Amino acid sequence: MCTAATYQTKDFYMGRTLDYEFSYGEQIAIIPRNYPIKFHYAGTMEHHYACIGMAHVANGYPLYYDAANEKGLGMAGLNFVGNAAYADVDNEKENVAQYEFIPWILTQCATVEDAKKKLKEMNLTGIPFSAQLPTAQLHWIIADKDGCIVVESMADGLHVYDNPAGVLTNNPPFPQQMFLMNQYMNLSPKQPENLFSDKLPLTTYSRGMGALGLPGDLSSTSRFARVAFTRLNSRSEDTEKASVSQFFHILGSVDQQRGCCEVAEGKYEITIYTSCCNTTKGIYYYTTYENPQITAVNMHATDLNGTEVVSYPMLQDTEIRYQN
Repeated sequence: MCTAATYQTKDFYMGRTLDYEFSYGEQIAIIPRNYPIKFHYAGTMEHHYACIGMAHVANGYPLYYDAANEKGLGMAGLNFVGNAAYADVDNEKENVAQYEFIPWILTQCATVEDAKKKLKEMNLTGIPFSAQLPTAQLHWIIADKDGCIVVESMADGLHVYDNPAGVLTNNPPFPQQMFLMNQYMNLSPKQPENLFSDKLPLTTYSRGMGALGLPGDLSSTSRFARVAFTRLNSRSEDTEKASVSQFFHILGSVDQQRGCCEVAEGKYEITIYTSCCNTTKGIYYYTTYENPQITAVNMHATDLNGTEVVSYPMLQDTEIRYQN
């Protein structure tokens, strides 16, 4: 299970949680502009936009979980098990393997509108990266400062939805997630009024009662509602520190603690990492389960005209600052 969100202040931010029971050894990976990307069907792309994001790097190839490019466009893939389905090869369209979908979009598209145009030409196939890394069942969120969409490849075809909530979790499909939001339309960050009956002297007994009914469990529909409410009502200053801090607080509302979500005997899903990318400036921030201190990697501090992937392992050790 995972949760992705967007956030706008002076700059545009996008990030996600990765919630799983084990890690694949994720790294922050930067694709410079001249790194030759070998696409399964389309051949090698020698020159393109630079990208930064979290990836499992296999044989020098970054399999991105989430990333953003130098133009400010971000993208993340989240589990969509049971609903995701991929197409057979279609020679009338541009065939794209599922594992290369994120770099295929981000190396060529500067905006969400560019991505929409590419999606009309695309056919997404399920060929795996390797026998050891089978095809994941995913759907995707793509966003920039001006728009946000969700892409779902299902048995009845490829669907592209505008996403006014700026949030994505897992199942059910996106239209059903948005429909279920109707049951929370009465929630508010303000204190509620007594609409139950004027015959009962009902009063508030605590702060925050305007959000009574906001779900607190770890299911994907509940996380969708909780992060959408938090994001859409969130307020912060527009400085970098304030914006980044607020973004981590938004996704912190769905943090998963070890022991609360058992997936098998003795195995528990946790929030392995949380990311926040300032897509405007190309700075990728992250925290991990063991290290909640925010760490940053700036793509512009590397040679973006290089030819090799630059990667940084996540800093995992807990760091405690002693004040006395």
